Amino acid sequence: MKYNTRQPAILLLADGTIFHGKSIGISGTTFGEVCFNTGMTGYQEIFTDPSYYGQIMVATNAHIGNYGVNHEDIEADKIMISGLVCKNFSFNYSRDNAYASLYDYFEKHNLVCISDVDTRALVSYIRDHGAQNAVISTDGKSIEELKALLASVPDMEGLELASKVSTKEPYFIGEPTATYKIAALDLGIKKNILRNLAKRDCYIKVFPYDTNYETMKAFNPDGYFLSNGPGDPEPLILAQEVAKEILKNNDPVFGICLGHQILALANGIPTYKMFNGHRGINHPVENVLTGKGEITSQNHGFAVSKKDLENNPDFEITHLHINDQTVAGMRMKSKNCFSVQYHPEASPGPHDASYLFDQFIENIRSAQN
Repeated sequence: MKYNTRQPAILLLADGTIFHGKSIGISGTTFGEVCFNTGMTGYQEIFTDPSYYGQIMVATNAHIGNYGVNHEDIEADKIMISGLVCKNFSFNYSRDNAYASLYDYFEKHNLVCISDVDTRALVSYIRDHGAQNAVISTDGKSIEELKALLASVPDMEGLELASKVSTKEPYFIGEPTATYKIAALDLGIKKNILRNLAKRDCYIKVFPYDTNYETMKAFNPDGYFLSNGPGDPEPLILAQEVAKEILKNNDPVFGICLGHQILALANGIPTYKMFNGHRGINHPVENVLTGKGEITSQNHGFAVSKKDLENNPDFEITHLHINDQTVAGMRMKSKNCFSVQYHPEASPGPHDASYLFDQFIENIRSAQN
């Protein structure tokens, strides 16, 4: 293999800390909130997850790119992260069903990546100092120039990003003759969520993030779904109004991640930005109702206030994150409504949480009887 000299590159954090590395060969400068994912597999799913829009991803796995890319491992039709930081970037790959290298994939989408970074030190730093804005530069810009550019990047708190990733027009998934009709509000929905609903005999109409309740109701759905997505849930006033109308009519509704937070806000329960967030494929969750543990995939930087949820007589906590006791799931006592903060569709090995889709279907059946 021909040896290519790789240019130096830097990662500059908002607090002035600098990490040095090398460019993989795609020149440019990119900005976003720096965060890390602890998953050892599934990098293509991570890179295409709309919930990661506007974030610079730090891979904790030492090797990225070693199994290439394929058409089945995408959660959206384009890369959603704004940049990648890794230790070892593999230009060669080995996998039977891969169609291209990760480098080819990044080059197609013009994604800036810095490798040869001490990612263990970087992750440790983020854990101690929290997620913050950062810039990757592989095109030789000076530190002073990058600091000036980075200062103008908005913080994730208060940032509405669902409009950047939501569909522009409604579309359908599944068979029109399916038993159940689901109206899904796309705040950044993952493809595998739709596949999980479709294989449970659902016909889904996916609506743009700013669709009102009347428009969704005109589809005559049996249930509503509020999707995952990026950014702060508080600015999504229209989505909160949709949730209020759904609950007013006691329609069956299921929310995941951002959708979970929207349901909380619609009931006056605040959310907050976490110090680091949860991003990985082996987060332990306790199902409070059954006493069982679940290994879950998670990706969120905001969470529902546990104290306020406990003080709301209309709600009960159904799931707790075992590591830090943050809210991982909730349901309403008098409404056909439940939600989780994690991703039951991801199934990164364990299928512990897939029952939640069955629970949604069961809730729809109960509402029909």
